[in-house]
Amino acid sequence: MTHIALLSQTSKLEYLGPLLQQAVPSLRYSVWPDPACLDAEVAVCWNTPPGLYQRMTRLRLVHSIAAGVDNILPGAAAARLPVCRVVDDDMTRGMVEYVSWAVLYFHRAFDLALRQQKSRSWIRPALRHPADCHVGIMGLGSLGRTVAGVLQRQGYRVSGWARSAHVIDGVRTHAGPASLPEFLSDTEILVNLLPLTEDTRGILNSGLFAQLPTGAALVGCGRGEHLVVDDLLAALEAGRLRGAVLDVFPEEPLNVQSPLWDRPDVVVTPHMATMASPHAVVQQVAENIRRLQQGEALRNVVDSHRGY
Repeated sequence: MTHIALLSQTSKLEYLGPLLQQAVPSLRYSVWPDPACLDAEVAVCWNTPPGLYQRMTRLRLVHSIAAGVDNILPGAAAARLPVCRVVDDDMTRGMVEYVSWAVLYFHRAFDLALRQQKSRSWIRPALRHPADCHVGIMGLGSLGRTVAGVLQRQGYRVSGWARSAHVIDGVRTHAGPASLPEFLSDTEILVNLLPLTEDTRGILNSGLFAQLPTGAALVGCGRGEHLVVDDLLAALEAGRLRGAVLDVFPEEPLNVQSPLWDRPDVVVTPHMATMASPHAVVQQVAENIRRLQQGEALRNVVDSHRGY
């Protein structure tokens, strides 16, 4: 009988237990902080408590409940444990919807219209063709590639940047740090979909903002730790950036005292851009438990060195 532990220091994962038992009747589960978790063979996680894997001497697999793994990786690599993530078409659809809305918000000047409404000002912005609006996508994994393709088909001029080379029909792509300044130089709406690694932590900073055209906008829906909040506030105050739509933050929930809440040039959303469905989580975790039991190759294994 396989024993799984549901581990999180910020989320309530107990709802997954009965669903996983329905999918794999032979398993039993424990929910952290139950000490029984320490005897589990499989950890199903989100934001794992630090140092916990090292105490789980029977652990054979660490499984995220989402596409992101940055908050469950620490400790797993050192213990040489395989880490898997969830890949869900509904997550892709949700991200496409969110980014499409955010791009349209700036492209059609809804941000300006909302500010004018508060001052009862009637100034009609010019109607711009999407081809006159340049959208840059940072991060060309499965989500970024799909978002870039959808925006390109909607008529936007789209470019993309990632650490390694990618080819996307109709999208100009850039690869590696040396190409980042060229990518940023004429990006009007910057969309961040990068994974969080030590190389990308804090990448949305004053140095990057200075390389964007004056009046560019930011859409942040990768990881909160990409953003240096004080640098963003300074760029907004200086007029270097026009505005931002932010779904993720270095600390969540966003502190009620954060100045981001009150800025008319910032839209704050509560990490809602997309998420894996419980069905997808359960089916993929259950399938990897079966593969682990049978000695078969696991699905959606993360490269611990790359961080995704």
